[in-house]
Amino acid sequence: MARVVNIHPESPQQRLLAQAADFIRKGAIVALPTDSCYALGCHLGDKEALDRIRLIRQMDERHHLTLMVRDLSEIAHFARVDNAQYRLLKAATPGSYTFILEGSKELPRRVMHPKRKTIGLRVPDHPVALALLEELNEPLLTTTLQLPGDEQPLTEGWEIQDRLDDQLELILDAGACGTEPTTVIDLTGAAPELIRAGRGPLELFGLS
Repeated sequence: MARVVNIHPESPQQRLLAQAADFIRKGAIVALPTDSCYALGCHLGDKEALDRIRLIRQMDERHHLTLMVRDLSEIAHFARVDNAQYRLLKAATPGSYTFILEGSKELPRRVMHPKRKTIGLRVPDHPVALALLEELNEPLLTTTLQLPGDEQPLTEGWEIQDRLDDQLELILDAGACGTEPTTVIDLTGAAPELIRAGRGPLELFGLS
């Protein structure tokens, strides 16, 4: 049964963040709000939690996961980033974007695309997500909280509990969240390639 924690969307309580971080370190799957929509997250090194998230979403290993990080320096730690990519990332973070990049040796192979060795990376622009990452002092492995067969992500804490109560350990309920996922942009080629149009505007990348 999932523990539902009502957390302030703009000034998240430190005590609750510390408890959430402890849950995650012990193998929990958490539902958390972001600047686009709710996401499922787990510890980067926890294979069992990752397998459970893939089961909930019914996605195979070719579906890109997203490493949610605090800032640009962490992106550069977990991905290979050249000067042109860095300039784009600097202009677009934090924000509602997920960037497909080549993973670095710091990443477990199981979290990357099996053939391309790529992963999604993002810096969220949401007080709860950023405060949780700060408390954890490490990234979160995440995916959009959109269940198989649904047309939109889940957007309310009670709705998440109703659908996933026996599959999650923790729900950080910050009230209604958006239903528009991040814009996904592949930066591994010669020019940015739009993979999914979402909440983040496209003008920065010359894709509008």
